[in-house]
Amino acid sequence: MQIKLNEGRNSNRATRLILFITVWVTLIVLLVKVFAAATTRSLSLMAESLHTLLATFSAFLGLLTINAQNLSTGESVYSHDKREAALTFLLAAFLSIAGVKLWETAVQQWKFATEGESLIFPVLVSLPLIKLLGILVAISLSLLLLSMWGARVFKSQLLRFNALQQLKDIGLTVLVVLGLVGVWWDLVWLDVSLAAVLVLLTVGNFWQMVNWQLPLLVQQTAIAPEMLAQIACQVRGVTHCYQIQSRGIVGRFVYIQMHLVLHSEFAEAIDDIAEQIEADIQMYYGPIQITFYIEQNSTVVHSE
Repeated sequence: MQIKLNEGRNSNRATRLILFITVWVTLIVLLVKVFAAATTRSLSLMAESLHTLLATFSAFLGLLTINAQNLSTGESVYSHDKREAALTFLLAAFLSIAGVKLWETAVQQWKFATEGESLIFPVLVSLPLIKLLGILVAISLSLLLLSMWGARVFKSQLLRFNALQQLKDIGLTVLVVLGLVGVWWDLVWLDVSLAAVLVLLTVGNFWQMVNWQLPLLVQQTAIAPEMLAQIACQVRGVTHCYQIQSRGIVGRFVYIQMHLVLHSEFAEAIDDIAEQIEADIQMYYGPIQITFYIEQNSTVVHSE
């Protein structure tokens, strides 16, 4: 028999749903930005699209992580494989090529702008473009509020980091909008200047995203199994703890999977025991999420 506690199940489902919505909505926002940048020949908007791409990829990695935390009995909690590594390297290669190309074009545009000559790619700023970007900012802001709400209610580190990435993207988009308004007022150098700055910021943003997301997918034991077993067995009613696996970074976020054997007298206290173990481990190791497989009289209770 397998039973999932409603709170843990609903928390995982809600987190997964928020990340799923974020991936698809930010992808649509990205496509609109790229189309608008290509149509108006705005280098700053195209450079800012790279940050939106990073936000989309970060949400996608978060979705992979939360999916890896809902594996069936007997499967490993580890999920990092060639797929994530290949996608990350492809993204790095694309960002490098796109960044260098944008930088070279921005330098050429800057020379023409400072010399008072006509730009190779004059920016076509219009009121409909400003309104469109305003709508995109409003959509991204809605996603930010959703992620912040989910992070607070479900205590999700993934949603918290996702909200941070969205906040950065929104701030940079607003900066680009202000720059385009300046271009509308004949300050043509603003577009190329912002493009150069945004390309440089892409490097730092990419490194921060990879540094935070990928370790959560790496096949590496985060906490020694014997330490987790010791903490679990100190809770009244637990007679044995085995098949313990953990993944993540201590102090940031760790996913744990363990099998417990309970004394027959504590069959009605499964929820309390699971909560106590989780609280004790969290006191030592920070943010965690645990899946328990609790054995009692030949019965297995799957508790998240």
